[in-house]
Amino acid sequence: MKNDEIGKTVNNDFLQSVSDVLAQARKNAKTAVNLSMVYAYYEIGRMIVEEEQHGENRAAYGKQLLRELSAYLTGTFGKGYSAENLKLMRRFYTVYSHDQIGETVFTQFENLPTVSTGRKFFLSWSHYLKLMCCFYSVYLHERIGETVFTRLMLSKDYAQILRANTKLFCLKRRFAKAAGGTVIRGRG
Repeated sequence: MKNDEIGKTVNNDFLQSVSDVLAQARKNAKTAVNLSMVYAYYEIGRMIVEEEQHGENRAAYGKQLLRELSAYLTGTFGKGYSAENLKLMRRFYTVYSHDQIGETVFTQFENLPTVSTGRKFFLSWSHYLKLMCCFYSVYLHERIGETVFTRLMLSKDYAQILRANTKLFCLKRRFAKAAGGTVIRGRG
């Protein structure tokens, strides 16, 4: 049948309805793949953390581990597995394994799989990266504030207090700007 003959004998609403079903199925498949990758990234992060904890010189071993794993995964699966992305997966596990960032549970997601801690993931990978960036920014704000406050309490130099507050304000502004404008790498 030629393209110009389509829709002359069959109701156009029927054709559109079938087309809508296929479009929705494709969208659902894309969402399912994305969620599967979020779970995979969590597990990869867990495996990296556990492997690093067995190393004797943790920092040096961790860098080498990430470089070698990156080279292996990139050779096997293609791009998307740089050492930086593997660090993000490791951070994803460390942040979410202790439930530091809570989520509201929706009843329509009751059938999602769970990780060993019972957590379910509902968002795309890029959304979790953005949340971790914001979480980390707030954490740094708190840590910087505590450090400056402690140092200032021990000091009687008011000029130093003024300079430290100015530096703290500039640092907080820089972190806030970075949290809002960070380029997120990853699939999802």
